[in-house]
Amino acid sequence: MKLNKLLVAGTAALAITAAWGGSAVAQETTSSIRGTVTDENGAPISGATVSIINEQTGFSRTLSTTGNGQFSVRNLPIGGNYVVIVESAGFQGERLEDLGLELGSSTNLTFDLAEESGGDEIVIVARRTVGADLATGPSSVFNLDTLQNAPAINRDLKDVIRIDPRVYLDESFAESIQCAGANPRFNSLTVDGIRLNDNFGLNSNGYPTERIPFSYDAIEQVAVELAPFDVEYGSFTACNINAVTKSGTNEFHGGAFFDYTNDSLRGDEAAEREIDNGDFDEYRYGINVGGPIIQDKLFFFAAYEYQEGSDLFGNNTPTGKGITDAEYQRIIDIARDVYGYETGGLPTALTNEDEKFLLKLDWNINDFHRASFTYNYNDGYSNSPSDGDPDELPEFNHFYQRGATLNSYAGSLYSDWTENLSTEVRVSFLDLDNIQNSYGGLTDQIGEVQIEVGDTVVYLGPDDSRHANELNYELWTYKAKADYSWNDHLFTVGIEREEFEVFNLFVQRVQGQFLFSSIDDFENGDLDEFLYQNASGTNDADDGAAEFGYEITTLYAQDEWQVTDQLNLVLGLRGDFFTSDDKPAFNPNFLNAYGIRNDDNLDGKSVIQPRLGFTYDWSSDLTFRGGVGLYSGGNPNVWISNNYSNNGQTLAGFSGDGNIITDYTYSNGGTPLFDIPDEALSAVANASGAGAVNALDPDFEIPSEWKYSLGLTHSFDGATYGMPWAGNNFILNADLLYSRAKEAAIVKSASLSAIGTAPDGRPIVAAGEFNPFRDDYILTNTDATPEAFVASIALSKSHEFGLDWTLGYAYTDSRDVNPMTSSVASSNYANFVTTDPNNAGTATSDYEIPHRFTLQADYEHEFVAGYGTRFSLFGQVSEGSPYSLTYGNSAVTEINFLDRQLLYVPNGANDPLVTYDSSATENGLLSFLAEDECYSDYRGEIIDRNACHDDWWTKFDLKITQNLPGLREGDRTQAFVVLENVGNFLNSDWGVLRQQGFPGAVDVVNASIVDGQYRYSNFRGEDTDNGSIQVEPSLWEIRFGVNYDF
Repeated sequence: MKLNKLLVAGTAALAITAAWGGSAVAQETTSSIRGTVTDENGAPISGATVSIINEQTGFSRTLSTTGNGQFSVRNLPIGGNYVVIVESAGFQGERLEDLGLELGSSTNLTFDLAEESGGDEIVIVARRTVGADLATGPSSVFNLDTLQNAPAINRDLKDVIRIDPRVYLDESFAESIQCAGANPRFNSLTVDGIRLNDNFGLNSNGYPTERIPFSYDAIEQVAVELAPFDVEYGSFTACNINAVTKSGTNEFHGGAFFDYTNDSLRGDEAAEREIDNGDFDEYRYGINVGGPIIQDKLFFFAAYEYQEGSDLFGNNTPTGKGITDAEYQRIIDIARDVYGYETGGLPTALTNEDEKFLLKLDWNINDFHRASFTYNYNDGYSNSPSDGDPDELPEFNHFYQRGATLNSYAGSLYSDWTENLSTEVRVSFLDLDNIQNSYGGLTDQIGEVQIEVGDTVVYLGPDDSRHANELNYELWTYKAKADYSWNDHLFTVGIEREEFEVFNLFVQRVQGQFLFSSIDDFENGDLDEFLYQNASGTNDADDGAAEFGYEITTLYAQDEWQVTDQLNLVLGLRGDFFTSDDKPAFNPNFLNAYGIRNDDNLDGKSVIQPRLGFTYDWSSDLTFRGGVGLYSGGNPNVWISNNYSNNGQTLAGFSGDGNIITDYTYSNGGTPLFDIPDEALSAVANASGAGAVNALDPDFEIPSEWKYSLGLTHSFDGATYGMPWAGNNFILNADLLYSRAKEAAIVKSASLSAIGTAPDGRPIVAAGEFNPFRDDYILTNTDATPEAFVASIALSKSHEFGLDWTLGYAYTDSRDVNPMTSSVASSNYANFVTTDPNNAGTATSDYEIPHRFTLQADYEHEFVAGYGTRFSLFGQVSEGSPYSLTYGNSAVTEINFLDRQLLYVPNGANDPLVTYDSSATENGLLSFLAEDECYSDYRGEIIDRNACHDDWWTKFDLKITQNLPGLREGDRTQAFVVLENVGNFLNSDWGVLRQQGFPGAVDVVNASIVDGQYRYSNFRGEDTDNGSIQVEPSLWEIRFGVNYDF
């Protein structure tokens, strides 16, 4: 048998990277084996018997080679240990042992049989867990060894996939996953074929739940694909993250774990900032077990995990938020004595919980059919103050629990009808109930109260977004696929369908929002503003809910053609077709004002996605890969839901300015702050079509993205390149990836239009007469072309003395139009920095990390005979996130958001476009702009969006594991410690992440327009230079734990 050097290149090194070699990991849950059987002269052997046996489960498949000596087996369970036996009359048999299979990959084998000589069959042991893969793009696959040994302090797949230098976790923002410089919302996550990404789009972490929605110990393998060419890939344009769970085998096996941390095991200093962690304990425990129900036939695997910990708000004190204890006490006294409201205190820590359970059944029906079923449950919550910025002080009743309860089910049937025809049928269902529970409750409660105290805002009562907030959605998915092998071709056809139904109740300010400009105003009831919103006509929030659904039917066909022994091509076509019977309520006022209807939906829309990929084995140690394909999906459903909730008909609002709260009238003995004034109730009851509108552009096209990739995998020895001292068994992977968006989604204002030109040429925009609140928005497509280029390289090696390592690097240049950071249309419109919000071009993406280096290293040694000690280290060095310089006010636009207009950079003291309110402003600004070429390069121009980057960030995490005796022979105990952020542990100035706060806008000066010139005032640039310290990712943390495996 000829074994490609890439196949035998060392298990451990590839267990670290397994990536960068590109495996065809679509939303599949299985693997496959293809191969060719020839004689010693290379002539194909027809009719040879090929037997493939999974020694762990007894599953076997026997088939004969075709006329050209080829064989193919699909739908094989991943992992190992597989045995492949090849026999043919007149030839000596061959047996390949200990072969493991990777998720979604097609392992390609070649057997060269010698003429029969009377000896035993030749036995070959596979030394890596996968074979040579076919027709793929840039990818990562991480097997069980990596999952178990990586310093995964959060027990999250993110702790593992970050090993790929093209995958960056924004640890300042819920560890959102940025793949190749793309929006985290455009990723897809599937587990055993169940889509578990944030389908609706409310969470920043990428999950539909507060934490990873399945037990970490349940996962067998996980893969990340950036540009696959298999037509089964879909529902993403950034990256596809696919995981498969463990299965039971003929032997009972399992394990249990416990880990623990507390406030004394966490750092309290990051550079110049001292952090109060309060008092907290956090522990996690879990158990998993698998085995046979019926030997060789029916197997089970189950995993349970529980966590209880604390969310910390150590800075949630009056002095921590910039006011005095006396000022806050006065607010408490006024709330009690004037309004009859008892505040709930100022929490610094609140308990959170998370519980997970997974059950999987595998059934070997016979040699030709097998089935599997997976059930997954997750229920968990964390705590949020809603308004917790450094200048915001919320009391206890303003906090809320946020989380979800998730139940999912998936069943699959895999069938081999003939030696040439295989099928897969899958059905899955997911139900999610979102949790948004205010600690203050919603019965006999005040509305949201805001009191300005200098630069700080104090919040009382439940926050306005929790007044009426309920979300539930269901997702059914169906799949039927057939593979047919004919000579050198493997044909695939399939149909998939998703049915999505959602109930979304989100009405802000149902209990009112009361804004006071000072403590005195609060005491006197002198309102700066009062806001109220509810269902139009009824004042019943339940009538404001949005219920809608849609379906996606996907058809695909593909030909995988083994052109020669070296060249493999994949050519396919995929089509996604949308249908929906639900439309937003029609608003004639919107049509009359803007000339377009607001009741369009996704019905009838479609996107056709061609794919072409190749792999070419240049030699036994060098493989090239590449291709081109169009991809669509990943856009969150909340963007569509906005159109149903905000149709201008269902909801209506009331705004009162400058009134004394007691001047309002209250029927039936109503109480100020606790009840809504009659004037507001009457206005909403009699409203007709005057509310804010979000609409889908009638010409909207489904966004998609072209991806072009070229890469290679090279296995070599140091001597090959004149470095014999370097040793053997290096693996080099390199990839180039270019992405070009097509019809990217953006939000435009329907009511804002240009009314003039600013001194630097940008438009001055203002609202029209129809809606002075400027809340009418359209979800549409940009005419510009967002694009990204990513170059990556990784080098790995396994040493005989126990050290395995991988070094990675990625360069990313990413540009977009609107980063689409939010779930609400108004925020998506306002939270990107620009000069012309309705006609923006491309600029550096919010998600670009230009340079990122990674290191993963494992070293194992038996300091005590028979009991190994393992050190696992992960490190990253990354250039900082991009940010923009802006004005601190809205001088050139009526957009009701500050810090969003890009700064015009004066070309010097005599710039004719700029004057100053003082010499201090002039000297301070000009000195500040001269300090960095990021700023100074734009003299006499408007600075580009995201022209600057935050400081570089270096972080290392370490896990130390010590093997110990078990209670029985064959069992194993492991004690472990995980240290996150080694640098900060050694020195408080190290490992500190400095990053501008969301959305990456630094307001350095205010501006007004006087006599055709800018007038700059209130310079404050000195405080913004190196960005703010992000506390959570900057502090070290230690967890102690123990595993027991049996």
